[in-house]
Amino acid sequence: MEIERKFTISKLPDNLEHYTCHTIEQAYLNTNPVVRIRRQDDEYYLTYKGKGMLSREEYNLPLDQASYEHLRKKADGNLISKKRYVIPIEHPAFSSEYSENIDHTSLNVELDIFEAPFAPLVIAEVEFPNVAMANAFLPLDWFDQDVTQDPAYHNSNLSRFQV
Repeated sequence: MEIERKFTISKLPDNLEHYTCHTIEQAYLNTNPVVRIRRQDDEYYLTYKGKGMLSREEYNLPLDQASYEHLRKKADGNLISKKRYVIPIEHPAFSSEYSENIDHTSLNVELDIFEAPFAPLVIAEVEFPNVAMANAFLPLDWFDQDVTQDPAYHNSNLSRFQV
């Protein structure tokens, strides 16, 4: 199960070079349901995602490079390339009505900086262990709009965007 919230950002955080960074390339074999292939650094995956905005099923299966390259030729739409920075949230904040019931698990921001043709798009995603925690999460000061419920910010929809 994937439970995540997505945000645009008001500014890039300082010292990005100090965080883990992954190079990601992904393409879509289908967008309803979502069937995606992804190369993240030197690892390859086939992913199925169910319906939903905040919460949805997600299954990742490993691929080898040859299988990824074969399937990449069959993908529809735009290839999405981005850099993903993994930024730990040292002290996540939650709304007071939920904070007593929240297991204060460590969280990370996955900051995606998109390459052409989607640059200068930058999206911050935060994944959660449960929906209550996701709903209680208070955005960081460098986050801008919460776009979790906006399908335009799903990568599967970006892949179909006419550029």
